[in-house]
Amino acid sequence: MSLNCGIIGLTNTGKTAIFNCMSNTKAVSSNYAFSATKSNIGIVDVPDPRLYKLDELVHSEKVVPALVEIVDVPGLAKGASEGEGVGNKFLADVQQTDAIIHVLRCFDDENLAHVEGSIDPVRDLEIVDFELQVRDLDLIERKISRLEKLVKSGDKDAKKGIEVLKKYKAHLENFGNARTAPVAEDDKRYIKDMQLLTDKTVLYVCNVDDDSAVDGNDYVKNVINSLGDDNTIIVIAGKLEAEISELEDEDDRKEFLSDAGLKEPGVNKLIRAAYDVLNLQSFFTAGPKEIKAWTIKKGMKAPEASGVIHSDLQRGFIRAEVVKYDDYINYGSEQAVKEAGKFHVEGKNYVVEDGDVMHIRFNV
Repeated sequence: MSLNCGIIGLTNTGKTAIFNCMSNTKAVSSNYAFSATKSNIGIVDVPDPRLYKLDELVHSEKVVPALVEIVDVPGLAKGASEGEGVGNKFLADVQQTDAIIHVLRCFDDENLAHVEGSIDPVRDLEIVDFELQVRDLDLIERKISRLEKLVKSGDKDAKKGIEVLKKYKAHLENFGNARTAPVAEDDKRYIKDMQLLTDKTVLYVCNVDDDSAVDGNDYVKNVINSLGDDNTIIVIAGKLEAEISELEDEDDRKEFLSDAGLKEPGVNKLIRAAYDVLNLQSFFTAGPKEIKAWTIKKGMKAPEASGVIHSDLQRGFIRAEVVKYDDYINYGSEQAVKEAGKFHVEGKNYVVEDGDVMHIRFNV
């Protein structure tokens, strides 16, 4: 799946440090505002303990996790939509992403200046939202102008499109985001090709100090109160995560996490949440050579899912032999699952579920 998440936020929020904890690509971070000149792209392993549980039973030569692409966009600033700071170029980079991870600074550090002069994550959130709204408003107005020309030539659908776009325009002008505009589901087709920034799903990350890694702090409480219960908010101590990611020995990592009161690195939760907001899930193949997680869109049927492995499997799909992950673990082997009557043979209309262990039968 060529889907990705973009990490955004005001400059000096610690988002590049978090990106480095997540990614196989290490980006340069700096204490200076606007020091980055380009977006960084990293390929991230999706942590999934189920793969290693399967490996305890199958004993494969290697375990291959699912992957997701993360784009670290240089820090934004007030006026970015008008060219301030990193300017419009990087807003265009955000536009190419499928979902957004918005990092908010929720820690004090006198050695790391805040571009606005004080720590206030709710204000920062509103600044970034405003810049995204301004860019979206410009895109909406341009499309309205194009549709107005089509209306003059008698295009009835263009007239309907203008009505819908004007709803978005009014909503954005009232400091609303496109994803919350009062527009019917069917009418959203008029913005489908526009990649509006404020229409993207957002995952919020509160970057806190080490002492707040478990329970958060007052800054985090303010963010939660501002956003409400309908948003995904994850608390991460970026500096602590950076130290954990530098440890190569697994036992050292576990000890470090335990001392910090954590069961696993916060970035693991973040990566899984990013995978989820992209509407992705995994199915598994398991054999002596490898156990692998394959990434598919939720709701995908078996032939299309098999095409993720190889196009020939989709083209010549006959059936999918499916073992549910829980059954595999509970019974200990594929043969034991068959003997228990839990083995499934599924056809072309089968909707693949998260964690299915599948073997595809095909003929080309």
